[in-house]
Amino acid sequence: MGYRIIHRKWRLRRPMWWGMVFELIGLIPILVLFGIEQPDLYRSKFWQIGFDNKLNSNPNMILYAYANHRPLPTIPFVWSQSLTDFNVAISIIALFLLLSKLIAFIMRVWYPLLAVVVNVAAVALWTTSVYGQIGPDFADPRYPSPVAWYIRMGCEIARPYNAVRLCMIAKGTLAVTVYMLFLYLVNLGLAIHSMLPNELNKSKEEEEEEDADDSNEGKNNNVEMRGMASPMTPGVPYTPRTMAFRTLDRRGPSSYA
Repeated sequence: MGYRIIHRKWRLRRPMWWGMVFELIGLIPILVLFGIEQPDLYRSKFWQIGFDNKLNSNPNMILYAYANHRPLPTIPFVWSQSLTDFNVAISIIALFLLLSKLIAFIMRVWYPLLAVVVNVAAVALWTTSVYGQIGPDFADPRYPSPVAWYIRMGCEIARPYNAVRLCMIAKGTLAVTVYMLFLYLVNLGLAIHSMLPNELNKSKEEEEEEDADDSNEGKNNNVEMRGMASPMTPGVPYTPRTMAFRTLDRRGPSSYA
């Protein structure tokens, strides 16, 4: 039994359209939130707030390393500029991907196999973003932090620093990021579902075999219909109208023999 790998049809097309709508709904706020976060809306401030409350490492670790001529420590990903740049990059990539997917879907070239590959990469990127925003921070053994303080402790700690609004923005950014990750997981599930064997994606060989069977069946029916035709007397035309008149006269075709 053949299996079509590339040119497969989507088993559920309507959820794909709705998925793009929900993706756009999440993409607009995430572009704004990641944009205002760059370059350093609250990252360094939150790092300092956490250290003041003994909830994470010291943001001055780089300066201490320079002063003591020690190797530079690795900055936790949650407080790094790399995370901020990474988030901005994946939001732009997501916008480009949505536009490309819409065009490809309309042109019927957005195949499930391509969707599986793209969504696996997208899920990996958004998972990295969620992981980075949550934490952890183990740079200082004295104050290990498996999860960023504004996620596990709430925003009341930031009130003395007039950073409650920034804390809410950071939590909202994480929520929208999780929302985007969920959408790409759903898209990946739909693509995998369409990759499973189904009646909509029969191979070309199977379709040709079915067409041949239908053709043979049609020929057999024609032969049977010919065999069922009533024998007629030579020279006497026989039409449906002739049969109707003979029926009205209550005479069969044999009476004209």
